[in-house]
Amino acid sequence: MRRGRGSIVKRGKHYSLVIDDGVDENGKRIRKWIAVKGGERDAEKQLTNYLHQQDTGLFIAPTKITLSEYLAKWLKDYAKPKLATRSYDRYADIIKRYINPKLGRVLLHQLTPGQFQELYSEWLEKGLSNATVRYHHAVIHNALRSAVKWGIAIRNVCDALEVPKKQRTDMQIWNEEEITKFLEFAKNSKYYELFYLALFSGMRRSELLALRWDDIDLELGQVNVTRGLQQLKDSSLIFTQPKSEKSRRTIALPPSATAILKEYRNHVALSLALKAKTLAKNGLIFMRDNGKPIRPNTVTYAWKGIVKRSGLKIIRLHDARHSHASLMLAQGVHPKIVQERLGHSTIAMTLDTYSHVVPGLQEAAAKKFDSLFFKQISHHST
Repeated sequence: MRRGRGSIVKRGKHYSLVIDDGVDENGKRIRKWIAVKGGERDAEKQLTNYLHQQDTGLFIAPTKITLSEYLAKWLKDYAKPKLATRSYDRYADIIKRYINPKLGRVLLHQLTPGQFQELYSEWLEKGLSNATVRYHHAVIHNALRSAVKWGIAIRNVCDALEVPKKQRTDMQIWNEEEITKFLEFAKNSKYYELFYLALFSGMRRSELLALRWDDIDLELGQVNVTRGLQQLKDSSLIFTQPKSEKSRRTIALPPSATAILKEYRNHVALSLALKAKTLAKNGLIFMRDNGKPIRPNTVTYAWKGIVKRSGLKIIRLHDARHSHASLMLAQGVHPKIVQERLGHSTIAMTLDTYSHVVPGLQEAAAKKFDSLFFKQISHHST
């Protein structure tokens, strides 16, 4: 059966489509053979669909490439050049452990939304959180979007998926009294100054561990965040560029933090002098005895140990950042300033992350606004 630029060919019990797809550089006609699943009606339906795609400039002949083969190419050609090493490792791990075992052998053009929807449900049943499934979805969606851009897929099947909703979790933070109590317990820790700076600056663990002495101006009381420290899957440590342009920032330090860092610098300089060494301006502020970077998990374990001994509510080291931001907002600091201190890309991200503080701010603002009018009323009545 022939219809214009395409025809249906029956081979035994199976049907194939033959699509005319222009001519090559030698003027020879190009014909695409496409196997059809189903009977003659299915073949007719697919032929109509392909010819329509060809007319609208969307026709892409199915290839023999499997999803796993395509993802390997995508990781090599797209992810590796663009992503930080740690992010690349995470993408590759998700593809290897979660996507390829189930769908890796499926041909790229035969993928359906239903296959991924079933996979997402399976992940949730196995205990993966909504946030994790959403992240995995973002990885595969990004990969298939490239397939469309590269002209080897007609559409991104992930566009049609129902993604698990973003779950709100109660943020664990400390108040002023709890922070004071923790710092009392942490005074004898070798990481006391690092923990103090985490609580009083809102910096990330990776940023703290990458700080050099010339990143800090102890006269002006400022710290310049220009890089981070990351540990890779092979346990090696690398310095990385900030997560975004907003992450590259200058933070004003509270006077107490500046004073503690001055004292700490004098202590480090004296220790080095006893070894006939001098303090290098480009040297790490927080380092091991041999001058090498501290492993991120080392300070995390130290933090956990102090929190446990203190009897305080358990919070993570990263929650020191959340505590800093929440307390600043509760004290009436403008969210834009908090955004800049934390290095968030937008103020919306800051407000969304710390929405638990907003109700209190709203109430305080309403009372403050009301007081303006009652002052006026009181003034006129006297």
